[in-house]
Amino acid sequence: MELVIYGAQSIALGVYEAIHNLCPSRPIRCFLVTERGINGEYLAGIPVLELSVFAEALSEEEKEDIEILIATPETVMPEIEVGLDSYGLHNYVRLTSERWAELMSYHRVCDRVHMPLRVLPVGYHRANMHVFMARFYKDKPLKGHYDLPEWVIPIQVGAALCKERTASLLDCSGENISQKNGNYSELTALYWIWKNRLIFPSSEGEEYYGLAHYRRMLDFTEDDVLRLRDNKVDVVLPYPMPYEPNMEAHHNRYLKQKDWKAVREAVAELQPEYAEAFPKVLGQRFLYNYNLILARKEILKDYCEWLFPILERVEEVSVPKGEERSDRYIGYIGETLATLYFMFHKKRLHIVHAGCRFLT
Repeated sequence: MELVIYGAQSIALGVYEAIHNLCPSRPIRCFLVTERGINGEYLAGIPVLELSVFAEALSEEEKEDIEILIATPETVMPEIEVGLDSYGLHNYVRLTSERWAELMSYHRVCDRVHMPLRVLPVGYHRANMHVFMARFYKDKPLKGHYDLPEWVIPIQVGAALCKERTASLLDCSGENISQKNGNYSELTALYWIWKNRLIFPSSEGEEYYGLAHYRRMLDFTEDDVLRLRDNKVDVVLPYPMPYEPNMEAHHNRYLKQKDWKAVREAVAELQPEYAEAFPKVLGQRFLYNYNLILARKEILKDYCEWLFPILERVEEVSVPKGEERSDRYIGYIGETLATLYFMFHKKRLHIVHAGCRFLT
């Protein structure tokens, strides 16, 4: 069967590169999209075609000989399947977050750039884990039932902006920026972790703190938890997403040029050493999406002490200023700054990677 990838953004590009690396003899005919929109005509040198144009050019026999791999965010997969069925394309399969992680783990072992956590030997000492799951009052109920580990702690973000409650722990308690959630998104939870957990000494030994979302989190098994301490892991990040030709593609999609200018200005003003490294980081293709992280307590503390003054300065110099808007732009900027920080320290820190588990 001929293989077609449905999607034309970072998930689809990562899948294409993994298949091309692991199974170079398997040809990929094209990428499919529902509408052209902002997608280019080619991705990785492969045509990007609208579903209607692609399907209408096929005979019924040809449709039977095409396999479609849906490589998009899982929230839109049901709608895509309806569209495929309507055109008589029934040989499709979803690339779930679990399958994505498995594919990326094999791929990354081959490229030796973004090392998977699961290639490390299982240790004997269990890490003390504290992962805070950002909840929002508008979150829709999950369809599935999930038994979350005891170290996952729900925290309601933007709690200062509403009366509804979705968790017993609120980001408006203690020292907080809960009222800025419209711009910071899940980062108001990270700020709360910093100011209310990381700055205090601990007697629990080696501790790891992290941030997750209501529907998306780093995927850890019990063996993975045993891999952290004995392998001296400093940071676990999601597999980075590739962009073509480089990270600028992400910025052009989610950030206004005025906001991007504010980021550069804030970094240059507050962290000139990082500003010098910024062009090289921006010139590469990989971005750490979602603001998901697990790290040793002291390392996450150092990162927060670096990150939040920059974000605060961006709010001050952006046009319009942060206090005049609520469009999640600081959350998107946080992804770029995470990429800058951890790529800047990739030789100093032991950074490994894990898949993202998407809860439906």
